[in-house]
Amino acid sequence: MKIVETPILDGGATLTGYLHDPVPEIPNRLERPAVVICPGGAYAFCSDREADPPAFVFFARGYHVFILRYTTGPGKACGMQPLRELSESVALVRRNAGKWGVLPDRIAVMGHSAGGHLAASLGVLWDRPETGFSAGENRPDALILAYPVITAGEFAHRESIENVSGEKDVERQSFWSLENHVSEKTPPAFVWHTYEDDIVPVENSLLFVTAMRRAGVPCEFHLFQHGPHGLSLCSAETGFAQAETAPWLGLCLTWLGAQFGFEE
Repeated sequence: MKIVETPILDGGATLTGYLHDPVPEIPNRLERPAVVICPGGAYAFCSDREADPPAFVFFARGYHVFILRYTTGPGKACGMQPLRELSESVALVRRNAGKWGVLPDRIAVMGHSAGGHLAASLGVLWDRPETGFSAGENRPDALILAYPVITAGEFAHRESIENVSGEKDVERQSFWSLENHVSEKTPPAFVWHTYEDDIVPVENSLLFVTAMRRAGVPCEFHLFQHGPHGLSLCSAETGFAQAETAPWLGLCLTWLGAQFGFEE
């Protein structure tokens, strides 16, 4: 395994990559898909439980993985700074595809909670000039959204939306209702949530999935009845050993493998 770490833009964000060594004896593993992970944390911090643990699971299944520790904190996470950092990260992975052994048309972005909002933001806003790109170099090929923050409306996780928008006024936060930006240019998505989530209500995912359906964009959605917010891998390692919801990971790996034509 090779570890690469690079600063992203000038806000203190870092991108850490875990790369497989090339295996000349296995020609179809000289290049691999990649997953860029955005931990949650209400745009106030980056959760460690939603960083390395899921990254190592995807790495074990043959993917190159990258963890973006983006700019967080009130007054710091606003002005589209995290979005520009994720945009630059995807473009960086794609630009270095040959060097790092990445398949440039198979780069997924994954996010939990507020990290899901960030991942989905790039999925729906990648072609806006504010991201720093216009030719699609920053466009994810797939989205993985775990109990994501999506809306700035009635079902908003208000702390996340206040931090990313830099606004206290609800009407001025409305740009960050991502369900309103979904289009036919949005990448396919895998989304999961729990019915019992009382921090980020499941309506966030329902709004996004409904918008995907209306736009004709492929989407797989799993709603589990039981489980609090922040389940991560649903394991003892990540603080919530919950067998009922743990199958999300296998379902996601099957979905992503089918999307990318990649099975380990």
